[in-house]
Amino acid sequence: MQLFLGAEQGTRENLTGYWLRWWDQQGNLLLWATELLDQERQLLDQERQRAEKLIAQLRAAGIEPDT
Repeated sequence: MQLFLGAEQGTRENLTGYWLRWWDQQGNLLLWATELLDQERQLLDQERQRAEKLIAQLRAAGIEPDT
């Protein structure tokens, strides 16, 4: 599997300290499920903002988009 275990300092569930974390062979930190969900929420929010901006630009140009 080529996974490596190490310690990382941080805060989780309002507790600050050192946490055992997994890294892959390239040195990439493997995210916890909650971190993955947060990342997905951020991406979705960015896409929503982008879509809203594009809709506003279309409306400013006199085009009513199908929403």
